[in-house]
Amino acid sequence: MTSCPTGIAHTFMAAEGLQRGAESLGHTIKVETQGSVGAENTLTAADIAAAEVVIIAADTKVDLSRFAGKRIYETSTKAAIHDGAAVVKTALEQAKPKTAGAAAPASADLVDQVAAAKAARAAGVAGPYKHLMTGVSYMLPFVVAGGLLIALAFAFGGIYVYEDANRGTLGWALFQIGGPSAFALMVPILAGFIAFSIADRPGLAPGMIGGMLASSTGSGFLGGILAGFIAGYATLWLNRNLNLPKTLAGLKPVLILPLLSSLFVGLLMVYVIGQPVSSALNALTAWLQSMEQSSALVLGLILGAMMAFDMGGPVNKAAYTFATGLLASQVTTPMAAVMAAGMTPPLGLALASLLFKDRFTAEEREAGKAAAVLGISFITEGAIPFAAKDPFRVIPSIMVGSAVAGALSMVFGATLAVPHGGIFVLPIPNAVGNLPMYIVAILAGTLVTAGMLYVLKRPIAGVSESRAAVASQGAAD
Repeated sequence: MTSCPTGIAHTFMAAEGLQRGAESLGHTIKVETQGSVGAENTLTAADIAAAEVVIIAADTKVDLSRFAGKRIYETSTKAAIHDGAAVVKTALEQAKPKTAGAAAPASADLVDQVAAAKAARAAGVAGPYKHLMTGVSYMLPFVVAGGLLIALAFAFGGIYVYEDANRGTLGWALFQIGGPSAFALMVPILAGFIAFSIADRPGLAPGMIGGMLASSTGSGFLGGILAGFIAGYATLWLNRNLNLPKTLAGLKPVLILPLLSSLFVGLLMVYVIGQPVSSALNALTAWLQSMEQSSALVLGLILGAMMAFDMGGPVNKAAYTFATGLLASQVTTPMAAVMAAGMTPPLGLALASLLFKDRFTAEEREAGKAAAVLGISFITEGAIPFAAKDPFRVIPSIMVGSAVAGALSMVFGATLAVPHGGIFVLPIPNAVGNLPMYIVAILAGTLVTAGMLYVLKRPIAGVSESRAAVASQGAAD
């Protein structure tokens, strides 16, 4: 893989140097270029798996997560241009394996197993879901920072802190940072990085412009998602089909692609998409804000069960994205339900492994301690290793517990201003609404999960006999 800061000259010269160097030594090579128009000649999973060594000739930061377990040699584009054969020869001799993110061995502790499971899922994600999750991941820090700053603003200045009468106060300043600034960026960032995931750097500008138009037309996160996909695929199509002379190739990523793509997505957002999506979002917001307890109960049950169904997979992320997007519309009850339901699976497993030791192996009981930490941190994936060993008992148990937690959170009217943080955001003033009952919802879901595990899981023969032997020995003594 080759990459230089401008992505124009040295990127491709380095690729050519490596190509010639490898061929001169009798080796087969495939070179992915991370240029100004995005990744070209992209390395597939099969290419990486078959490779003897991976050479990174780059002057910029390159994501190496794809190459877990492979031998990697890193150098500069200058070295590859100057003597590609020497670089290839040195790489074959000196490359070292990348172990970060590799699959954890069976004996690894729970945290390592969870990290390996998340890495494996990320590596297997493709298509629109991958692009959406890229946008969401870049958006989250803005939502977290903005939500907490708004909560602190209300804590310092009251619920009317944003009014001109409070101008210049600390609370007013915190609100300006969190609301009109951080929160205002969440939809453009979402749209921009969806487009970036699809079309690389040329997609970023049209995606963010489309996201800004989604905000200004009132179509919110739904419009932002549409804008991101339209901008990304439009830019990708133009990049592949717009052939220019080499003398004009440098204008393509900085002028032609951003201009044409922004024009296309912008006109669609203004004249076609913005108003209908805005009406749909307003209708959804109004329905959520006016829900009676029966409908709130049903929505909480559904969101809770979705959070536990695949523990960080597509179904879980669909519920999470839905709740996170609604934060921009000041609808915060679904977010509270989703976080409560996401904390419950590892917490319930931790409690069950503590109370019902005969239903878990020694390794699982030890892993339960780490699962508790992951649970309070809102890392639902902490339940994955348990579910992988006994899916037909564990998954129904955690789904029921999470459904209970989500339903109770919605019925209690608990609110959450930020999309992450677990128990660490609970003490922050105004971050959580109806905090006592929210804690009750989390505890209830945890207890139900543990109870379901007691009912569905059967005692393990070896564990029961060992405990019985220890008890009888103690009695004899």
